[in-house]
Amino acid sequence: MSWMAKLYETYEQAISLNLPDDQQLIPLSHSKQNANINIAIDINGKFISAKVLTKTPIILPATEKSAGRTGKRPPPHPLADKLQYVAKDYSPKFGGKKPSFFEAYHTLLKSWCDSQLGHLKAKAVLKYVENGNVIEDLVKAKILFVDDNGCLLTPKSADELKSDVEPLIFNSISKDIETKTFDQGTALVCWSVYIEGDPVSDTWLDTSIQDSWASFDALSDGVEGLCFVTGKQTILASNHPSKIIRAAGNAKLISSNDMEGYTFLGRFTDTKASVKCDGLQAVGVGLLATQKSHNALKWLIRRQGHENGKQVIVSWAVSGKPIPEPMTDSYTLFDWDDLDEIDSSEKVEELTANIDHGRDLGQSFALKLNKKMAGYRAELGDMESIVIMAIDSATSGRVGITYYRECFAKEFIDRLERWHLDFSWQQRHIIDMPQPDGKKPISKTIWPVSAPAPKNIVLAAFGKAVEDDKKKKLLSATIERLLPCIIEERAFPIDIVNSCVRRVSNRNVKRFSGQYSNTASELAAWEKDLGVACALYRGFFNRHPDLSKRRNYAMALETSYHSRDYLYGRLLAIADHIEEMALRIAKENRSTTANRLMQRFSDYPAATWLTIHNGIIPYQQRLKSKIPPLEAAYKRLLEDVHEIIEIKDFNSNEKLTGEYLLGFHCQRKWLREHKLKEGQWILKDSTEDDTDTETETETHEGDE
Repeated sequence: MSWMAKLYETYEQAISLNLPDDQQLIPLSHSKQNANINIAIDINGKFISAKVLTKTPIILPATEKSAGRTGKRPPPHPLADKLQYVAKDYSPKFGGKKPSFFEAYHTLLKSWCDSQLGHLKAKAVLKYVENGNVIEDLVKAKILFVDDNGCLLTPKSADELKSDVEPLIFNSISKDIETKTFDQGTALVCWSVYIEGDPVSDTWLDTSIQDSWASFDALSDGVEGLCFVTGKQTILASNHPSKIIRAAGNAKLISSNDMEGYTFLGRFTDTKASVKCDGLQAVGVGLLATQKSHNALKWLIRRQGHENGKQVIVSWAVSGKPIPEPMTDSYTLFDWDDLDEIDSSEKVEELTANIDHGRDLGQSFALKLNKKMAGYRAELGDMESIVIMAIDSATSGRVGITYYRECFAKEFIDRLERWHLDFSWQQRHIIDMPQPDGKKPISKTIWPVSAPAPKNIVLAAFGKAVEDDKKKKLLSATIERLLPCIIEERAFPIDIVNSCVRRVSNRNVKRFSGQYSNTASELAAWEKDLGVACALYRGFFNRHPDLSKRRNYAMALETSYHSRDYLYGRLLAIADHIEEMALRIAKENRSTTANRLMQRFSDYPAATWLTIHNGIIPYQQRLKSKIPPLEAAYKRLLEDVHEIIEIKDFNSNEKLTGEYLLGFHCQRKWLREHKLKEGQWILKDSTEDDTDTETETETHEGDE
């Protein structure tokens, strides 16, 4: 019960935080759901108006059983609930397809209103629903729709509705899983009660109603026993909240046997009578403990959770203090988008500053990262308790904890900083450059040093197909494999590194996954994945299981590094750039020879390089006729690299490792960010784009 104890403690800490209204924790004896219809009535229970709501989350009163309701006869909420609960005329008068639970709803609401803790607005709702005109009023208000027989419509699509009124209700509710139709009876109704002089008419925003219901619900009977979370004798929970993950529906973290499925046969001897008298044999969790723990978890997920379909990963400090997010990249961690903390002009200047490839970018990145982490260290201290938790749902009824880790703040921050240092590389990002006089911002490509986010790693390894519903399990399973690498400083899985290298090497992968081609947007996707692949290869060797093979690759062009694979990568980048420049001058838009043969080059470098080298000869001649100094400079670059490679390595057709991508990426960036002036390569200034051909051509023509 460690995870519940931490969540319970988090609730106790967070309830005292000064949070804005939209970030407050869910009160005890309440649940959060999306409302579909809002009905307004007066204090006497008379109908005033109604409207359709779209994706409007509300806090509604709930019992222990209704907060975790499942099954064929789910218990009612006491105030806001679905039409099949609150509408007396739902069935049979209007032919509701779902079972009607009005009697159970009415009994619960009336018991609350008749007690000393009854609330005036709840009594107004009771008067209105007892009239039995809920469906009728909504049909007259053109909120609900009926067929020629006066029965509620259940179309398979909103287009089936023949009406001049826009069918908003069908845009608000979801299709029934079994019938594949829209059932209007599933629409959840919330109430607004207008009282003269009362500024808060919406019942879900009235804290006095919340206090009234919580006090009444606390009086409910229950079995007393030992709570395994708090260690105290208290009223035990017989049911636990559901709806923890939005995409997982009614899935629960804790569930109990229904006494009919014989799930625990041979282990426990629970019966309905024994549970009512003594509680469950399997586990004892206090009613308040389970509510506080689950409410804290829902609050954390809503506030800072990272959701991937039915998977959620959340990390937090038990005290409620902010912590660095382990699921983001370094670029996001530095809060570049927070213009309240950094002036926009400073932001642009720093992010678009010239990158000097003559030095290792890792040092400046490490200093910046250390400064950022020092702020968290000062705020949290060394012994602050940090929790990292991943939960996933295999079915619509069960949620499981797939990863759980507790650590002190010092350990957490040290390991997270190590992750960002080990797996940092130049990553492609787009920023909007502000323009004077209110003009539209200009998008600019930048390459800040950053460790990639886990989701981007999965996309680089397997492509966008993992975001499809049928393959989201691969996405969630791979992210779970990455968590120990981030949180526990484990070695990185080599199969994921190799998958990234293979995909990036195949620049014509469009025919398989639809991700890469020659368009600008898909070229940008390839460049982004290239940065991720380089980061993973560098990070893998920073943490190589064999200490003798560990190597810290510099994040800059290493002209003194003579590895065969690295040098072959440099050659490929130079050949690609020569042809690309010649095509630009001729205003042709097509892929280069190096682009088309990159996959084959990585498998058979020596044989393929001969094809690529012969293929760029016409483009070298074109450059020589147009810009002779530039052609000569490119030729010198090729010769410089050729001279370094050993003959036996150059003639070897052994498959290249991912190291060739490091040489390719560094040489490619170096060429994009330098220009030739008076026979010397110089760094472009910040006003020149990486692909500023006109400026580069003018400079070379001046040299000529």
